[in-house]
Amino acid sequence: MTLRFYDTASAEVRDFVPLVEGKASLYYCGATVQGMPHVGHIRSAIAFDQLTRWLQYRGLRVTVVRNVTDIDDKILAKSEASFAPDFSPEPGEVAGEEWWALAYRYEQEFLKAYDALGVSRPTYEPRATGHIPEMHALIQQLIDRGHAYPALDGSGDVYFDVRSWSKYGSLTRQNIDDMQAAPDADPRGKRDPRDFALWKGSKTGEPATASWASPWGAGRPGWHLECSAMVTKYLGTEFDIHGGGLDLRFPHHENELAQSQAAGHPFANFWMHNGMVTYQGEKMSKSIGNTVSPAEMLELAPPRVVRYYLGQAHYRSVLDYRPTSLQEAAAAVERIDGFIAKATAKLGTDFGFVAGTSGSSPDTLSAFSAAMDDDLNVPRALAALHETVRAGNTALAEGNDDAARLAMYTVAVMTDVLGLNAVAGSDAGNSKEAAALDVLVQAQLEARAAARAEKNWAASDAIRDTLNQAGVVVEDGPDGATWSLKRD
Repeated sequence: MTLRFYDTASAEVRDFVPLVEGKASLYYCGATVQGMPHVGHIRSAIAFDQLTRWLQYRGLRVTVVRNVTDIDDKILAKSEASFAPDFSPEPGEVAGEEWWALAYRYEQEFLKAYDALGVSRPTYEPRATGHIPEMHALIQQLIDRGHAYPALDGSGDVYFDVRSWSKYGSLTRQNIDDMQAAPDADPRGKRDPRDFALWKGSKTGEPATASWASPWGAGRPGWHLECSAMVTKYLGTEFDIHGGGLDLRFPHHENELAQSQAAGHPFANFWMHNGMVTYQGEKMSKSIGNTVSPAEMLELAPPRVVRYYLGQAHYRSVLDYRPTSLQEAAAAVERIDGFIAKATAKLGTDFGFVAGTSGSSPDTLSAFSAAMDDDLNVPRALAALHETVRAGNTALAEGNDDAARLAMYTVAVMTDVLGLNAVAGSDAGNSKEAAALDVLVQAQLEARAAARAEKNWAASDAIRDTLNQAGVVVEDGPDGATWSLKRD
């Protein structure tokens, strides 16, 4: 196999060779838990979940770290606003909520969304507030190496000196003189307006709970510093892949890279960034009312359909949402499920849906595997999946059980790699509730078959109509009737 991924830093697709044979290390930026998850957060998580699953399928033991930024200016501002006498909470907001309670509550909302859409839990999910000593150590390293300095105005801030690092701007290929000023602290304490905060001194009126003692005065960490400190703790000073949304390249990832390498750390071997989600070609914005949240999508379609939609485009491309997007995704999932249901009814599931299995015929997964190896090309992989579904349906129609069984197995492997078998509720076929439903529906189908044998068409139609009203679709075939649940 030759895995190849696009590296943002080198702006080219390169062969992926793990730093440690048989293992892979991945860090991708999680949420700043200041509010409910938006669709961009979830698309990013699904993209890196697909990457993780493919690396695992290719036989690598993957360590995944996804951080939680649980201390931030916006978190503090939202908490402060909730105590105002005229505060009028919007849906999901709570009046009089401490910053740490707000952060924890929204962190749980992110976990609910990740779980609902089958995003695997990472190996480690560290919170920024749990790694203050590691951040202090990194700041001191940078000061000792001449790349950081305490604020000139005695505010307690500590800044990274961007002009001390000749490679600053290399990730996004920018000239430092063309960059805007860093907006993270009062510029009076900086040598250069572009210097960014590593440590933020406490300000009047801020809660004491949002401040930690440090050699430079009480305060809290800067956003960029948090990730560098946490990834180093869990993956070391050099690791395979750093991921995140395209909007994080600058300033966040540029600053991460600069401060980490300035501290003497080789840092990430690959930088991978997923594209944004738009609404009918335009950037989503609350101000113009064209946003759609994961929660709203889940009200419109089942979780597997939402995951299919959010994971169907190439991870580096823009994913455009249209009012018909979920309907189209639902039709695609229906085709997959329809084949699986018919094949299961006829052939059973002797092999099971085994995650990560690669023991099928040498040719059945070749197109899918080639697509995934080629910079995680999910659109091509999905084309191979649907071609297998079509071939499987043809095999069933022709009575070629061996070909149908192999197609069924291959589809199961592909959907497992894409995470479509991991979505909440997707394993319902193995649940007690589903088993009970199958017994009841099969009893009705047997009664209908008996009525048809007696040419009692009225009774047969009545059973079918009753099942249809209950949301059960009956399909007659040469081997008898099969059933499935209606899709919304």
